[in-house]
Amino acid sequence: MDGAALSMERVMTRAAQISEFLAQSGWAGAASQRVAGDASNRRYDRLTRTGGTTAILMDAPPGTGEDVRPFMRIADHLRAIGLSAPEIYHADPTSGLLLIEDFGDALFADLMSDDPAQQVPLYRAATDVLLHLKEHDAPKLNICDATWLIDMTQPFFEWYVGDPDKHASFAQVFGGFAKMAAEGPKVLMLRDYHAQNLLLLPDREGVQQVGILDFQDAMQAHPAYDLVSILQDARRDVSAEIEREILRYYTANSAVSDAEFRYAYAVLGVQRNLRILGIFARLCMRDGKAGYVDFIPRVWGYVQRNLAHPALAPLAAHLKPILPAPTPALLESMKAKCPSPPFPS
Repeated sequence: MDGAALSMERVMTRAAQISEFLAQSGWAGAASQRVAGDASNRRYDRLTRTGGTTAILMDAPPGTGEDVRPFMRIADHLRAIGLSAPEIYHADPTSGLLLIEDFGDALFADLMSDDPAQQVPLYRAATDVLLHLKEHDAPKLNICDATWLIDMTQPFFEWYVGDPDKHASFAQVFGGFAKMAAEGPKVLMLRDYHAQNLLLLPDREGVQQVGILDFQDAMQAHPAYDLVSILQDARRDVSAEIEREILRYYTANSAVSDAEFRYAYAVLGVQRNLRILGIFARLCMRDGKAGYVDFIPRVWGYVQRNLAHPALAPLAAHLKPILPAPTPALLESMKAKCPSPPFPS
């Protein structure tokens, strides 16, 4: 059996699994519309039954490395502490299928684009969720320690720099900074906390007005990590002025040292954005998703913004000769290496 035939057989098998799952959950025959996919192998479809009732089908094939059990566990925890994570109506973890609550389409990212005046209020609402998390113990999860922070930058050297061997010398310079950030306070870190994963739920009150998605990779980490995630958003511009305003809002409403928090924020900003540069380059050159290259200049700019922190001068000096600027020529060279997307797209 050739590759195309094998891929088609897998699609047909998956369709049969989904049909059985929907029959078991009482949603057989519901109309289906693709809602979104992301950089992972998950996809999401909105199901609509006669009468207008809706739900979201999460399709996360285990054969591609996906596992819905962490999503289920974290969703239960978030709801238990008074936050809005989707209710899970029906689950088949073995098959990687979940039927979950539909939070609608009022994405923070879209609301901000339609009305820029909403940026600060919505970012404050998102920050209130992080302040709420800070007041509750995290479930037992992997710890974001110095080793993890260092290891997670490997894709940057392999795919963006193109020289994996340079990671070792970076680790020596970055190690002390990573240790400082890792030894700070720990909270539940949602990890992919940004405007494309948050929805406004206006019929709810307080922090529950923020619908939270995409938290299956959660860990325990420094509270600055998720603030970096939302304020240094790879998919949309966040001005330095808004970033400063929300940082002030967080520190003013949290019992933290402003200077220490901003130092950790800058360190984690460098770490996270270097990793994203590598992941986006890999998504293009390995996985055939060239569109992620268009985000690279913005992410590179965030790296520069973080490296401007005076305490990070040694790190900035080390990275300067090995951190190529995202010139049009560099970006085009990445896209030229982009393979055709695998079947199915």
